Amino acid sequence: MKVGLIGEKLGHSFSKIIHEQIMDYTYDLIPLNIEEFHSFMNEKSFDAINVTIPYKEKVIPYLDEMDEKSKMIGAVNAIKNVNGKLIGTNTDYDGLKMMIKNHFDLSDKIVAICGSGGTSKTAYAVCKDLNVKEIIQVARNRDLPYITYEQMNDRKDIEIIINTTSVGMSPDILSSIVDLDDYPNCKGVIDVVYNPILTSLCYEAKKRKINYICGLEMLVGQAVSAIEFFTNKSVDSSMIQKISKNIFFDKQNIVLIGMPSCGKSSLGKKLSKQLGYDYIDLDKKIVEKTNKTIPQIFEESGEAGFRKIESEVCLEVSKCNHTVISCGGGIIKNEINMKALALNGFIIYIKRDVEKLSVGNGRPLSKDKNTLLNMFKEREPLYIKYSDASVSNNGYFKITLNNLKEVVYENSCY
Repeated sequence: MKVGLIGEKLGHSFSKIIHEQIMDYTYDLIPLNIEEFHSFMNEKSFDAINVTIPYKEKVIPYLDEMDEKSKMIGAVNAIKNVNGKLIGTNTDYDGLKMMIKNHFDLSDKIVAICGSGGTSKTAYAVCKDLNVKEIIQVARNRDLPYITYEQMNDRKDIEIIINTTSVGMSPDILSSIVDLDDYPNCKGVIDVVYNPILTSLCYEAKKRKINYICGLEMLVGQAVSAIEFFTNKSVDSSMIQKISKNIFFDKQNIVLIGMPSCGKSSLGKKLSKQLGYDYIDLDKKIVEKTNKTIPQIFEESGEAGFRKIESEVCLEVSKCNHTVISCGGGIIKNEINMKALALNGFIIYIKRDVEKLSVGNGRPLSKDKNTLLNMFKEREPLYIKYSDASVSNNGYFKITLNNLKEVVYENSCY
């Protein structure tokens, strides 16, 4: 069976992982430019395909048949070839509806849908079915029924925001479609983006204690629905949660923060080996990038110069997956660093009593005990603020490592 995904850019797609975990076929990722797309559709050399940006609407003229759901939405993301006859449906609808119903009650809510592509039309259809009070459609440079983002700012009564655009998708992970401070009545955020696993928009919702969900569950749900459409076989619904957890754990980073000499590097190296993760020491990455030692950077550029380089490296590293990342002690001094690391990472504070921390040893900011104590008083509230969990490292190394693993398994899964 020749099955795959067509789209323009597929480097971050998880569809292959999902399909091949459920079904015994090879699932191909097929990136196509516009000329290649038309040739591919004319040739019909496939048994079944999923369709992603920007071809969900462009495939429609090639279809011999599409269901009512797809006609209503005006977009197709799954096509099967039945003896040369192309039949289309929209399983994004199934995945999005399932995800929303699992986490929100949209009945009688005022909902803003950001975006004007095929997924926005899917969101509109789902919202209609879920009996929302009002749907506000928002897009740049579109006529009615859409309003602009500037006009959206005037709607302080918006309760649910759904992002159907690619804003916030890797590699541009720090971008957000709206500023949540503009929506004081917002009670929920739904983002269809799933890479990073926590988008910037959802990070801001989490920070404000607003309910949120990113697009991973929708992705898995629509894939399961597509498999059923392709094969005419039922898939156990429990597979959605199981695969979502597997992908989440596989893509998530473990980020270790804490004071200099608290044990982040030694714990990080051992933890990565035992989990089967990659390992990155952020300070070593800085040395590699600059070809200078940390003391040399401080001497030549001061702390401000070092922090600038640190933030650049931090943003690069935060786009990794399945990696244990040990950070320098001052990483928490810039909130952008912690936001970037949180988008793909579970952040653990390694706590160690001040009297057990080392001084000197090439550490420019911890030259003596008094300096170290003042640094600890300044930084500990930030370690607590930005961490998802903490582990004490005041006893035996093996005990600390086991405790660290337990925290990872108990708290970092989806």
